[in-house]
Amino acid sequence: MRLTIARLALLAAAGLALASCQSSPKTTPVSSGKSASLLAMEQVAIAAHKCWIASKDPAFKAYQMANELNSYSGTPRFLLVPAKHYGGKPLLVVQAQGSSNRVDAFGPLMNEPLGARISSDIARWRAGNPSCAAAA
Repeated sequence: MRLTIARLALLAAAGLALASCQSSPKTTPVSSGKSASLLAMEQVAIAAHKCWIASKDPAFKAYQMANELNSYSGTPRFLLVPAKHYGGKPLLVVQAQGSSNRVDAFGPLMNEPLGARISSDIARWRAGNPSCAAAA
């Protein structure tokens, strides 16, 4: 009986020693349930609305923004359409797909002089800088 108690005590001490050598448990980030593409597009869409539409930027006065972020196809996006024809053909599509946080922009506006500004704005916003103008 004494031998069994001694073995149990030795086993418990060994277990404690082993446990103390373990690294601290790694915490897993809590998922918001949103895909990387949706997170990226939310960030870009909020900044685009604030900087292009809500600010009444003259370069974007002729356009309205149509959000389609709640897409069940895994392709959250927003569109710029003519301000006077909301149901018209999109002039700009900004979207991300699946598990990627890459944001693509395409459409006729990208071939206009405004296309360079659109590209730089989207790149800045996707990188996490929500400002409306590029740093000088």
